[in-house]
Amino acid sequence: MKNPDELRGLGVSPGGGGGGKNGFHFPMTEKRVYEVWKGSNKFILGGRLIFGPDARSLFATLSLIIVPVIIFCVFVARHLRHEFSTYNAGSAILVVAVAFTAYVLLLLFLTSARDPGIIPRNAHPPEEDLRYDSSASVEIGGRQTPSLTLPKTKDVMVNGIPVKVKYCETCMLYRPPRCSHCSICNNCVERFDHHCPWVGQCIGLRNYRYFFMFVSSSTLLCIYVFAISAFYIKVLMRDHQGTVWKAIKESPASVILMAYCFISLWFVGGLTGFHLYLIGTNQTTYENFRYRADNRVNVHNRGCLNNFLEVFCTEVKPSKNKFRAFVQEEVQMTTLPTREMDSEDVSMDRRTKVEDDLDIGEDILKISQRRNVEELEEGIRSRGSDSPSDGTPEVEGWGTKELSKLPT
Repeated sequence: MKNPDELRGLGVSPGGGGGGKNGFHFPMTEKRVYEVWKGSNKFILGGRLIFGPDARSLFATLSLIIVPVIIFCVFVARHLRHEFSTYNAGSAILVVAVAFTAYVLLLLFLTSARDPGIIPRNAHPPEEDLRYDSSASVEIGGRQTPSLTLPKTKDVMVNGIPVKVKYCETCMLYRPPRCSHCSICNNCVERFDHHCPWVGQCIGLRNYRYFFMFVSSSTLLCIYVFAISAFYIKVLMRDHQGTVWKAIKESPASVILMAYCFISLWFVGGLTGFHLYLIGTNQTTYENFRYRADNRVNVHNRGCLNNFLEVFCTEVKPSKNKFRAFVQEEVQMTTLPTREMDSEDVSMDRRTKVEDDLDIGEDILKISQRRNVEELEEGIRSRGSDSPSDGTPEVEGWGTKELSKLPT
């Protein structure tokens, strides 16, 4: 039997009899929540940052922002540093471009690297909502017995108006109002707006504000780069006293940036305008596309001003998931690891076992021999008249030598 110190060294703590098998507590493997996460999200920095499964698209988004800004700083803003001699105003063009780009990237990070409002999954269906369904009855003992099922929908009250919410079989919960299950991230997200591939994340309750600020700031950055590039073309036309074509030949990068920003404005500018409409009417992208033809009453609309205040002036709710918390899982141990014994200990144990086996065998032999002698004596007494004249008993199958060898 191993002493407690040896058992602790093996990762097993001795218990008083109620812990584990034979009074020992078997080790528990502790994993964090993000390591056993059932969604499709990707985690970095030990679960501190959470991304969607398509997080690689972020590299494309970053390149679409950073590369044009670098070209702008090198081929446009750098040449305008001495254009405004008063208070070095020309250098401010370069500083503003760099600072505003850093701000846009920060908003992109806050949008894509945080929990968008994921609702934790249930380990079991909600028992309080189970109902007997006679249409799904089962036959037990020749009788039809209604089975317990969960209704697919149930009604909840929102601003005094009943709203139907659906049951999510994947997350085993009734989704709160405005919640939807994202098929890409495989999570139920509160106030689900849409899954944006450009940021590689769902847009929901906890990151919608940053998403809108990212899109609107990108629109302003495009306008800024476009305007300064056009101004530089005008400066070149004035300095060289030429036409616009000569200015374009002098700085083709300016024209390329203007074309790029013009095309980008159709996307980010249009997206900014669309989301301004959604915020003013308190809708999500999902609700606008899904229920547009239903002419439903928007129970969440609180007026244009209050809707904007709800998005921009309310506190961001804390995440309902603690991704770095520990989840304990017991390891199924079939055998307990043992310490290697010395050769002397092994030989001693074997010798002791052999001696014990010999002693037991000798005892059994003595008992069997004593029983044979008793049976023999009893046979001699019963056949006393048929014994030979020399007084030596004869037993069937036995000779004189065999009888002399029997123990007395």
